[in-house]
Amino acid sequence: MSTLLPPEVDVVVVGAGGAGMSAALAAAARGLDTVVIEKSAWFGGSTARSGGGVWIPGSYALADAGQADDPALAKQYLDAIVGDVVPKVRRDTYIDRGPEVMDFLRAHTPLRFRWVPQYSDYLPEAPGGRPAGRSCEPVPLDARFLGDELDRLHPQYTKAPANMIVTQADFRKLSLGMRTLRGPLTGVKVAIKRIISGLRGQRMYAMGNAIAIGLRKGLMDAGVPVHYETELVGLLVEDGRVVGVRVVRDGAEHQVRARRGVVLGSGGFERNLEMREQYQPHPTSVEWTTGSQNNTGGGILAGLEAGAAVDLMDDAWWGPTIPLPNRPWFCLAERNLPGSIIVNGAGKRFMNEALPYVEATHEIYRGEASGVTHVPSWMVIDQRYRNRYLFAGLGPRQPFPGRWYKAGVVKRADTVEGLAAEIGVPADALRASVERFNGFARSGVDADFHRGESAYDRYYSDPTVKPNPSLHTIDQGPFYAVKIVPGDLGTKGGLVTDERARVLRTDGSAIPGLYAAGNTSAAVMGRTYAGPGATIGPALTFGYLAAEDIAAARDAAGAAQPAGEGLG
Repeated sequence: MSTLLPPEVDVVVVGAGGAGMSAALAAAARGLDTVVIEKSAWFGGSTARSGGGVWIPGSYALADAGQADDPALAKQYLDAIVGDVVPKVRRDTYIDRGPEVMDFLRAHTPLRFRWVPQYSDYLPEAPGGRPAGRSCEPVPLDARFLGDELDRLHPQYTKAPANMIVTQADFRKLSLGMRTLRGPLTGVKVAIKRIISGLRGQRMYAMGNAIAIGLRKGLMDAGVPVHYETELVGLLVEDGRVVGVRVVRDGAEHQVRARRGVVLGSGGFERNLEMREQYQPHPTSVEWTTGSQNNTGGGILAGLEAGAAVDLMDDAWWGPTIPLPNRPWFCLAERNLPGSIIVNGAGKRFMNEALPYVEATHEIYRGEASGVTHVPSWMVIDQRYRNRYLFAGLGPRQPFPGRWYKAGVVKRADTVEGLAAEIGVPADALRASVERFNGFARSGVDADFHRGESAYDRYYSDPTVKPNPSLHTIDQGPFYAVKIVPGDLGTKGGLVTDERARVLRTDGSAIPGLYAAGNTSAAVMGRTYAGPGATIGPALTFGYLAAEDIAAARDAAGAAQPAGEGLG
């Protein structure tokens, strides 16, 4: 692959994440001369770091599992949870075209997807919601076909041993430790697969790694070059049309012209503190996000300079997060498992702790705005909980590391009152919160916040606990409090786009030649989160649709040419 930047191509794609690689692959498949520029030294972006879920209703993966879905119900669901925050035509286009994108990826990459059994939509009780779930994940693949290019895979969020393949479906079982037979059996299965793949010399990857690897192989097969360590610094605009990009590489500025269009897929601005402080609720920090270090909003800033509108800049793909000394830990199963509560600075519960992570963090910030300290909040658990379940990567019964205590992330006491003193909340309030919750655990009904009633609450709960698998008493000392802050997987706000992924101005007109997808664009999910993979699904889909629109414009221009004249 040439390391020289081409002076001119049909399509310039900015960003080698899920959105960018989907756009580039679709553009190449339509005969467009395409190049990808990537700021970092890696391919995969946020997609590679993710759990790899893809929320696309009606996909072949669901049909293959006997989970065929009515698109009308999926549209009803987005109508109910997203509403007019996002135009209906854009929401409906996503539902209508998403399955086609999945078919395209199956035809042009080694990626194959399968349903994640019973991984509920995040708001399944809403009209059109699906308790059995609409999410799929990639089948693990052997990445030896990438050769040396595999060394360019974006580093993982958490480092797993070589060939240790854990799918989303596996993680649910493993999180329960020894509570069910499925936990240890899954652990044995994962270990055996690792041994077998090692003996075969395979290099196996799953989750978001697998999606990134599959897309990269598709680009290699299509002959689309990816130029690393090439940072976007601006767009070339002539007569109101975007005609290329300005980039910096090896300390020098270059221009790459785009005859047909530029697609921005360079991620959000989660690592840009200035933008976070300007747009997002306070307190905020670049240290609380699990997003890529390279996501500093370059594509969004370039779009703003070209006259684009932005939306949802105050929102993100939030999640209650533990600010560990070495990296933030995004809480997923921990909050749903029984025997835990989250309290604020007043020592009181303020939400259903098992809420979907975006909704839970909205509650944290809503409380903070009311004048009660919610940042940090504290997850309170007892020794029974620690003996039973995985927690922030630690096995059951595994002690919290000393450095977590030293950093003030974890507090410990023999009594609830002692724990209250450790975290600086009123002892009587924390005791009352624990005792009230314990009463709910015994009755099985959370009269305050209805925890355990939603199918989503129960997905990561403990089925051996009765009568409510998400509730258990907190009464076996010692007691622990774990610091919780409003973290995120990435920002949700970005350039306003239409159903064709065209970037729009504030007056609603499209900027000719400019497209955006993924977290560079304002989320089609609005202020909520439909289900597992509702970030990657739209990224793949609108990247694909951007390429389709560019190709359609080319074809229309060609049809308008007088006979014998080329396109130049």
